[in-house]
Amino acid sequence: MSRGVLTLFRLNGGEGMVEEKQSSAKKVFFSGVLLLGLSTVLVKIIGLIYKIPMLTYLGTEGMGYFNSAYEIYALFCVISTAGLPVALSVLISAAIAKGRADEVRKIYRGALSVFLSVGALGSGVMLVFAKQFCAIIRSENAYYCILAISPTVFFICLSSALRGYFQGHQRMLPTAISQVIEAIGKLGFGLLFAYLALENGHPTPVVAAFAGVGLTLGTVFATLYLLIEKLRFEKRNTAGADVEGGSTSSYREIWKSLSRLSVPMTLGASVVSLTKLIDMTMILRRLQAIGYSEALANEAYGSYTTLALSVYALLPTLVNSLALPLVPMLSAAIATKDLEKQAQMVGISYRLTALFAIPASLGLTAFSYPILKLLFSGDASAVAIAAPLLSCLGVSVFLSCMITATNSVLHAYQVVNRPILALLAGALVKVLIAYFLIGHPHVALMGAPISTFFCNAVVVICNLSFVAGYCKPPTVRASFLRPLLASALAIGLSWGLDLGMRAWLGENRLYTLLSLGAAVLLYLLLACMLGAVQKEDILALPMGKPVYSVLCSLHLLKKEESSGIR
Repeated sequence: MSRGVLTLFRLNGGEGMVEEKQSSAKKVFFSGVLLLGLSTVLVKIIGLIYKIPMLTYLGTEGMGYFNSAYEIYALFCVISTAGLPVALSVLISAAIAKGRADEVRKIYRGALSVFLSVGALGSGVMLVFAKQFCAIIRSENAYYCILAISPTVFFICLSSALRGYFQGHQRMLPTAISQVIEAIGKLGFGLLFAYLALENGHPTPVVAAFAGVGLTLGTVFATLYLLIEKLRFEKRNTAGADVEGGSTSSYREIWKSLSRLSVPMTLGASVVSLTKLIDMTMILRRLQAIGYSEALANEAYGSYTTLALSVYALLPTLVNSLALPLVPMLSAAIATKDLEKQAQMVGISYRLTALFAIPASLGLTAFSYPILKLLFSGDASAVAIAAPLLSCLGVSVFLSCMITATNSVLHAYQVVNRPILALLAGALVKVLIAYFLIGHPHVALMGAPISTFFCNAVVVICNLSFVAGYCKPPTVRASFLRPLLASALAIGLSWGLDLGMRAWLGENRLYTLLSLGAAVLLYLLLACMLGAVQKEDILALPMGKPVYSVLCSLHLLKKEESSGIR
């Protein structure tokens, strides 16, 4: 995502454009990027909400079947759409900058044929080889769920082509709305069909398949919205002849450009998705190797993915969306060869990540049980299984956020291959550790989050060393020590408060909310007192100026006259 955003930012500037138009285009672009970030966060929240009642309908066993099918779909989805929409948006943006309306239409038509072909192939492979996938992951009962989800690959490819078209026109709103429609459709239809299947007495694997139909229908409705929006957009913006004139690119040239831009991004995203698929396969196979039945292995996997992984995955999304606008700023410093500014922007990126990710990591580790009890109170056994797993995963939140931060920095330096190599190294470490630990009876499922920690650690170490080759990196003390100290004190005190209230007053959701609220307030206070928060860090955030003014008015920060961030 970051490389595509970066490239789009450069192309949209356009050489020879008037300065005022550049400024206006950048403002539109940044607001669009922020909108996409917010919609991504909203989709993650809807996804978490979706799993709470779905767990009641399917149980941990059914969620294991559903999540198994979903991870297979996710790999095909990533292969089909990870790089192509961004590549399409870049080509369309470049054609618009040159005033070539006919070129835009031809690029879209050429890309659409690729998207539809890839989507049909992906859906066909899932449909035809469903039994083989079940045999590989040793989850025969996931068969119907894989069949139910398989058409989604085709529709997600079509919707991705439309999203790339709109993003090339710097219109991020249709993409954001379609993502929310897709998530709400998955929530509504999935719950409805699962409920109807359950009421009609269908077995758990079939109920899980009916829930999978909801995912497909959500994608269908999102695609229909995008098609209608494209027709409306074209009606409002009827383009005349090319400004520059001349012949347009051939379809062969368009396909070649799409491949050149999309393949590196697809490879990187595929490694991440493949790691999740390996994780799933390793859990189901190795647990059965130490005596678990297929149903029991799926129960354990369902608890891990539905409860622990869902909460874990939400936090990096929240943190990473805050630092996204820093990527084009770093790109601008690289373009002007301003080494001091480059080091400053890298330092801010690291500090912002640390300021939000470190307390999130420690908080999730300390409060794993009360958080899961708060969200999934209807299934005490699943919470008991998932709580220690989430506590172990909590440490990896910071590492996951640092992977995104360092990847963004490397992409700003136009380094594509090295992050992929780092991810491959991490994936290899994960496979080896997961194989031995999950297959050990005394470790079992706990081996999954442990392997995730070592995987992320390897990737972060590799990326940090790569970044050091391009600019002077900030010291560990400057970036991480003060946020770590403030986080440890705030989380430690709040954790003690939570234990005390539960011991003296009993279990209550209100006490958990009070403890988490106290942790946030304490951390904000301590971070400001210990100097972990700096003015340039606040101003780099969306809505940074009003936030900085509020902190100064509360005397949590000392007001300064100037800042390096403009």
